Amino acid sequence: MASLQSVKEGGFLTATLDLALPFEAGKWALESGVEFDLSHRGILTITPPKVSALTKDIIVSAGVHGDETGPIELVQEMAQSLLQGKLVPAHRLLLIIGHPQAINVHTRFIEENMNRLFAERNDETNIDRINANQLQYAVDDFYQKSPLLTLHHDQALPDRWHLDLHCAIRDSVHYTFAVSPYSEKTTRSGALFSFLQQAEIEAILLSSAPSPTFSWYSAENYGAQGLTMELGKVARLGENDLTRLAPFAEMMQQLICSDTLDVSWDDSATNVYRVTRSLAKKSDDFSFTFPSNQANFTFFEHGKLLAQDCGVEYYSLEGGEAVVFPNPNVALGQRACLLVQQTDVKFGEQVTVAK
Repeated sequence: MASLQSVKEGGFLTATLDLALPFEAGKWALESGVEFDLSHRGILTITPPKVSALTKDIIVSAGVHGDETGPIELVQEMAQSLLQGKLVPAHRLLLIIGHPQAINVHTRFIEENMNRLFAERNDETNIDRINANQLQYAVDDFYQKSPLLTLHHDQALPDRWHLDLHCAIRDSVHYTFAVSPYSEKTTRSGALFSFLQQAEIEAILLSSAPSPTFSWYSAENYGAQGLTMELGKVARLGENDLTRLAPFAEMMQQLICSDTLDVSWDDSATNVYRVTRSLAKKSDDFSFTFPSNQANFTFFEHGKLLAQDCGVEYYSLEGGEAVVFPNPNVALGQRACLLVQQTDVKFGEQVTVAK
């Protein structure tokens, strides 16, 4: 079928979005020894010519929200370079384009926000739930069947990463930022934070409670260095200015193609925030006191009225708070916004909030 041949030639995105053609799985290799396994639509596993105990298991996903197209284009560029042999990976890689149905109609989701569907397996009552389940299976398969497991024996698990690439639906004080999901596992390594700083990501947000997102799924279940990456602002497919994301794209290439990365940290170069609380929408009366398109990381002084819901009023806490992801139109029970404060961190093998 034309779709498989299209992927082999570098057209990963085009083939993924062509829903008129039946999907055809396939496995093949390049003369360099790089192996490819297209197991499902939009799910491509890439194995380097050789693996060792230093090899990472890396997932790079985009298109979990269909209208967040800049990251989708970045994944396509990476896939094309690998498929055409212009880049040779040093690590195992799983490339994912998550929601082709939503991408094709340039909408965030079809019926339900897919990035809230990773707490467990879903009843497959809509395409968003079907796709979320398929992505969970793909992650399980990638990590559980890794040949690196046999190299580590009783030692630590392989170094696992998951960069889930998004972009914001609103302006932001920080054009790029990363959300580190909360997990009891050690998922905030110095290497991860160093990568973000070298990629010129402007801010890092440390979640303080579990959230059923795609990156959280990998962090919680597999101890992956998981991140939800917010890279710029929503635009139509093909209309993104990827030059503003060039430092990130370059570091992502280094992550995938270099055996190791330099690890360093400059406290003054990156803004780090911690989540102070999350406001959930409890009724249809929920409202913010600021415009619904308020920029991410807008700061409110202590005592400022932020939101109201069924007679309950929410004021900014001592020290003030900044708002992230404000959305009064979410479904009942879902997060309407995060409130955050800047924090200092202690940098080491693992990064922790400074006491």
